Parts: sequence; C-alpha cells; structure tokens
Amino acid sequence: MVGVTGIGGIFFRAGDPKALADWYETHLGVTNLWQQQRGLTVFAPFEARSDYFPADRQWMINFRVDNLDALLADLRAKGIAVETRAEWDASPEVGRFARIVDPEGNHIELWEPGEGGPE
Repeated sequence: MVGVTGIGGIFFRAGDPKALADWYETHLGVTNLWQQQRGLTVFAPFEARSDYFPADRQWMINFRVDNLDALLADLRAKGIAVETRAEWDASPEVGRFARIVDPEGNHIELWEPGEGGPE
C-alpha cells in the first residue's frame, strides 16, 4: 500500500502566533522547523464525548521526551503547572505521562516511553 511516511507539520490557530511559538521554543525546544528524533507516532481519533482531554478542544498534542522528571522540574521552576496521575503511569512498558497547558489553553501531553514498549 502507498501511504504517508510521517507527520510533516502541525498547524493550528492562535490568538498570538508569535508569542505562542516563542513559548513552545522556550519551554519545550520546539521550533518552527523542528528536526525531531525518529520514533513511534500515535495517530488516534477519539470519540467526540471522550474525557481524555477537554471537551472544548478538538486536539491534544503528545510529545515524546527523554527525561520526564528533569523536564517537569524545569517546567515547574518556570512556573508552569504540571499535572500527573498515577493511572497514566499504570503500564510501565508503555511509559510515563504528564500534562501541561500552553498560554492559549491547548493541552500538551508529555510522554517518556517505557523500557520494552513501543518506540
């Protein structure tokens, strides 16, 4: 089957695109032209009534990270609220998760893949 080879970009509206782009670069290292590491990407449409992320949002981005604890410590030190839940980390082979919210209210999931899980 002929198909796509990966995600070529993520495009979304913002009230202040420059400020939001600066926030992503400053706090997460994501730049306009971002060379990411190779690894698993999950493409998963959710039921319209899912409570996995806020009902007033149509999408949530998930970023893979190498050291979740260090990133969370850095984000907290910068005054960014971090949410963690024990149930998100219930499958160590899958990995660990945390969430933050960008200045425009978009939810961001941070994922440190587990040992022996998908990469």
